[in-house]
Amino acid sequence: MVTTEKDPPIAQPAYDALAEAFAALVDTKPHNAAYERPATLSLLPEVKGKRVLDAGCGPGVYAEWLVEHGAEVVALDASEKMVALARQRLRGRAEILHANLERPLDFLPDGAFDLVLSPLVMDYVKDWVQAFGEFHRVLRQGGHLVFSMEHPQAIYDAHRASSNYFAVEVVECEWRGFGTKVQMPSYRRPWGEVLNPLIGAGFVLERILEPLPTEAFRESLPEDYEMLIRSPGFLCIRAVKG
Repeated sequence: MVTTEKDPPIAQPAYDALAEAFAALVDTKPHNAAYERPATLSLLPEVKGKRVLDAGCGPGVYAEWLVEHGAEVVALDASEKMVALARQRLRGRAEILHANLERPLDFLPDGAFDLVLSPLVMDYVKDWVQAFGEFHRVLRQGGHLVFSMEHPQAIYDAHRASSNYFAVEVVECEWRGFGTKVQMPSYRRPWGEVLNPLIGAGFVLERILEPLPTEAFRESLPEDYEMLIRSPGFLCIRAVKG
């Protein structure tokens, strides 16, 4: 087992508190199933026969999709509860480890993966220079990084009254969508702090996707659909190891 350092990642207590509820709802919750996930999956290269690192796997939704589409998967999460849930879901079809993306991934060899996927995880990682550097190291030449996050404009707008746009800063919001109310902390950062660490690590940016909610989303949450069809919610990025 790979262990994390003494201090837990910023969002680990919140995710631990809602882990079971999150795992029960994430397959069907519209913001995930009919908004972020289709957009992120649309950026993936062919995964059949490829070795993939699921960096921040949660309860294993993406890891399962990857395995079912022919990938060999190593999945990581900082929450032991999420690791347990992912192992229960995957039932031995993927290697699932307890690890923190704020720390070096020195248990993984250089050039071991064709793809690193990190969906809705990087908002909880402060040091993107460290994390992107490790993603670059473990990828083979020409390998891809695909990740999603809360849109920088959306999170700044939500905290405009108390934020300094140019800072990387901790913000909090109350999550109610998984049945258990939690205060969820994350790191808000400007556009420059999204792209410059990625480029500095040696990645070449291939595509930026500011997704629109799907028709299935509109059927489930028409009011939210009307907002998200005009204002960004998530951001998805694909880059390649240069």
